[in-house]
Amino acid sequence: MQRLIFLCFTLFTLQAQIINALVQDFCIADLSGPETPSGYTCKPSANATASDFVFTGLRVPGPKIALIKASVSPAFTAQFPGLNGQGVSLLRLDFDPKGVIPLHTHPGAAELLLVTQGFVVSGFISTANQVYVAKLQKGDSMVIPQGLLHFQINGGGNAAVAFASFSSEAPGLQITDFALFGNSLPSDILEKVTFLDDAQVKKLKAALGGTG
Repeated sequence: MQRLIFLCFTLFTLQAQIINALVQDFCIADLSGPETPSGYTCKPSANATASDFVFTGLRVPGPKIALIKASVSPAFTAQFPGLNGQGVSLLRLDFDPKGVIPLHTHPGAAELLLVTQGFVVSGFISTANQVYVAKLQKGDSMVIPQGLLHFQINGGGNAAVAFASFSSEAPGLQITDFALFGNSLPSDILEKVTFLDDAQVKKLKAALGGTG
């Protein structure tokens, strides 16, 4: 019995040593290489500097997107290589009056939204088609479960700002409107799957850059 206990303890210790040997403090993304499902390869840790762990791109709004009257400023791995492998990221949203972030999903992450200026109406739709909507003011937060369709709208008459954090450094993004109307999916198919008439489909394709 003692020999069995000793053997088990020895195996456990060896396993722990192997696991610890494989653990790295960090993996700064080498953006010159390809992105894989498990992230980017690491640049040599000996070449790391403090600037690899600092991102200043959220100080000011990003370029305005006229169609949605808002700007979206990401701090994902592609913008902030130090996030690679850390399982976290950020996004800044700046809304003009009537600004909107249309229905979209992040397949790879849950989202935590924090309003820092103005009012934002935020909501998501569950897989049971239950709708959850709330009007958030400065200091309020809302969690968006992973992979669910959701949106944000400026809920007041003035500019609004919010920051979103994600449970992944690469949360992914698919905007429903562009997925349907911003590509080459034939109009006759779209009319069947969306129950829209030909004029509506063509109008949306024209607005969102679709063809066919």
